[in-house]
Amino acid sequence: MRAALFVTCVNDALYPRTGIAVVRLLERLGVTVDFPAAQSCCGQPQYNTGYRREAEPLVRRTAEAFAGHAYVVTPSGSCAAMIRAHYPRIGRAAEAEGRGTALAALAEDLVPRVYELTEFLVDVLGVTDVGAYFPHTVTYHPSCHGLRGLGLGDRPRRLLAAVRGLELRELPGAEECCGFGGTFAVKNPDVSAAMGTDKTARALSTGAEVLCGADNSCLAHLDGILRRQGAPLRALHLAEILAATEEEPLV
Repeated sequence: MRAALFVTCVNDALYPRTGIAVVRLLERLGVTVDFPAAQSCCGQPQYNTGYRREAEPLVRRTAEAFAGHAYVVTPSGSCAAMIRAHYPRIGRAAEAEGRGTALAALAEDLVPRVYELTEFLVDVLGVTDVGAYFPHTVTYHPSCHGLRGLGLGDRPRRLLAAVRGLELRELPGAEECCGFGGTFAVKNPDVSAAMGTDKTARALSTGAEVLCGADNSCLAHLDGILRRQGAPLRALHLAEILAATEEEPLV
């Protein structure tokens, strides 16, 4: 099986280890991973801020970059939700404005081929035990886009529960937003920081060593708060935990 990695701009610029972990994990499971170099931002910052037309070139670029790939896998529920929920809307809006059907057709072709990483592992590959080893206590934060936008449900937790050596601890108020919300954090910094502080306090109450999530954008927000507090808890993307094995531990 072949799959294309949509690494996302946040991971490419700030968290390259997550992209490397996804490749390492998928290749261990027998997947040949392609990386289309033409990929860039999915357009979510523009769209969420109200610049729909300015997001259109990024819709087009993303669709063209992944044309011909049966599976497009991304370690970001946020970016997956942008493509699956909003690309069709952007295409339909362009069509309604009399600017043709090309954008809508590109979106329609791309959407069913895009999978968030845990969806791909559980639903396509049919695995929950990926052969990982991570001897640490972990608490899991489900991001809003993954939880509500994609309906990931218990997929991430099932994958974590199967990791050898890992002790999964329940996060109180897990379904509450961490306060990041992309441009929300910029426009409403005080509210965002307060929400993030509430979330990190609950994560710390578990006594876990690691705060795990499937979106590095949310984890960046929470990790920044934890670092400022000097807290004994580190944020880590789910892919990095799943990529770790006894022979090749996370370093």
